[in-house]
Amino acid sequence: MIRRKSRQIHVGKVPVGGDAPITVQSMTNTPTQDAAATVAQIRRLESAGCEIVRVAVPDQQAAEAIADIKARIHIPLIADIHFDYRLALEAARRGADGLRINPGNIGGQRKVQAVVDCARDLGLPIRIGVNAGSLEKDLLKTYNGATAQAMVESAMRHVALLERTGFDQIKISIKASDVPRTLEAYRLLAQRTEYPLHVGVTEAGSLYSGVVKSALGIGMLLAEGIGDTLRVSLTRDPVEEVRVGFEILKALGIRQRGPEIISCPTCGRCGIDLMSLVEQVDQALLTRTVPIKIAIMGCVVNGPGEAKEADIGVAGGKGQGILFQKGKVVRKVPQERLVEVLLDEVDKWEAEHLKKGTAIV
Repeated sequence: MIRRKSRQIHVGKVPVGGDAPITVQSMTNTPTQDAAATVAQIRRLESAGCEIVRVAVPDQQAAEAIADIKARIHIPLIADIHFDYRLALEAARRGADGLRINPGNIGGQRKVQAVVDCARDLGLPIRIGVNAGSLEKDLLKTYNGATAQAMVESAMRHVALLERTGFDQIKISIKASDVPRTLEAYRLLAQRTEYPLHVGVTEAGSLYSGVVKSALGIGMLLAEGIGDTLRVSLTRDPVEEVRVGFEILKALGIRQRGPEIISCPTCGRCGIDLMSLVEQVDQALLTRTVPIKIAIMGCVVNGPGEAKEADIGVAGGKGQGILFQKGKVVRKVPQERLVEVLLDEVDKWEAEHLKKGTAIV
């Protein structure tokens, strides 16, 4: 993979673009006005690995809550603004690390200029967010609908609006709810600008459709070198978005965070409740950050043979299973203790590698 060359900006202390790692973002779904609930959710997102978080700012009360929220979290906070430029000003002054706006819906040049001046004074970047569902009427007419070309034209129009003010701390997103149009739009956009790009498939849906659309859309773009930050959009707990985001990066070999679990799809040879076993291990290791490859196999045919690359693994049998490391059997384990023994071994492996400085990449 040859990564697209992009400018580097900073969201808080997090570098975006250039040679910086591709960052995983999410967005809260709590009422931003409820600072306590929003902080609680962001802390859960932080534990899952979220590196930048966005909150909706629909009114003055939400804008005022930014200060309280920002003081109690540890990752950069982006304020999402629509329609009222004054909310962008208030959120910025209350401590937001960046703004997400659609310049076309917050007013004329004077209002855009006010937002840009405020962002420049405070050293904040602005993300231009274009969605297929909210394009300008003249572009819909010119391009006969919300095509990829229309989306790119909208984005570049908004970029020009900010550039006319002398502002260049810009990140761009350009999303549709279907994969082909999203891919086409980002590919076109990547050819027309060097600003960093935030990638995702918007309104991707529930767990299954959302994961599939996001894995295809985001994964294909990243494999082509397009994308500097990402968000997986799911109608779920936003923590799930972060998990899927890192799984996409892990699957492409771009970044490694936390355990990679290998498990077989089961067959008639499986003598244990493998689905339950995998779920227990998965939940127990949710917040771990050190990369380790773990195999959980349903029989000795698949493990350790087919899982010999795993750092640690278990394979089930009738009443008992085996513990193995790098394809070599370590010992037999009673079936009811497989999870306990596996987690103990993961703890030992993690402690050893933390001493060596193994980190997220």
